Amino acid sequence: MLSQGFKVEAIDLAGAGADSRRVPEEVSTFAEYNQPLTKLIEASPDGEKLILVGHSFGGLSLGLAMEAYPEKIAAGVFVTANMPDTTHSPSHILEQVQKALETFENIEMKTLEVPGRTEPLITILFGPNVLATNLYQNCTTEIKTKKKSISEQDLTLATLLVRPTALFLAELSKKPALTKERYGSVDKFYILCDEDKAIPADLQQLMIKNNPVKEVMQIKGADHMPMLSKSQELCNFLAKIINYYD
Repeated sequence: MLSQGFKVEAIDLAGAGADSRRVPEEVSTFAEYNQPLTKLIEASPDGEKLILVGHSFGGLSLGLAMEAYPEKIAAGVFVTANMPDTTHSPSHILEQVQKALETFENIEMKTLEVPGRTEPLITILFGPNVLATNLYQNCTTEIKTKKKSISEQDLTLATLLVRPTALFLAELSKKPALTKERYGSVDKFYILCDEDKAIPADLQQLMIKNNPVKEVMQIKGADHMPMLSKSQELCNFLAKIINYYD
């Protein structure tokens, strides 16, 4: 995207990626988790609108940001992401995704009591087999040549970045549905990945049905990580969306 001249900023939410904070010791609420995105939006110049892109669980971060700052956001792009609607609590679709994840082997879910919180916090940790067979299964050309689900290099990198994260289900279940007046006023795009096993295509279609979007774009052959398995196709779609607002 940068090579095409677009201004891009990729942020790590709290306790994810390069952010060193730990879940649940230092990040125990969704507001804390979402803080880097909130700071970015609040710091954006007046009159300048952002196009936000969210992947997977990040779709909920987009949804709540669009509800809080509709005047600062031109569009939200949901990349095989949890997309809330204006009828149900933000936790509604996440509960269905959790059911899909619970069918995976080599996945660890824990219910933890956190000081200062009235509800327990559910944390989730993906093992390397889950990454290889259910999240990154289409991420390298070695699939065709060596019958592998993922290259050793990709898997090693992914494993090094994996840490427990939280679903914040109890907290999100208490939030009211997002509003048509605020969240509903912002353009939405959905990039559907048809070979995603974590958020299956039928669940993605259900979210689109419950919350109509400006446009649906499908990446054929993309798994849960299209930025790796179909990076050029993803960039092309993002560039197309950006050009709508140029």
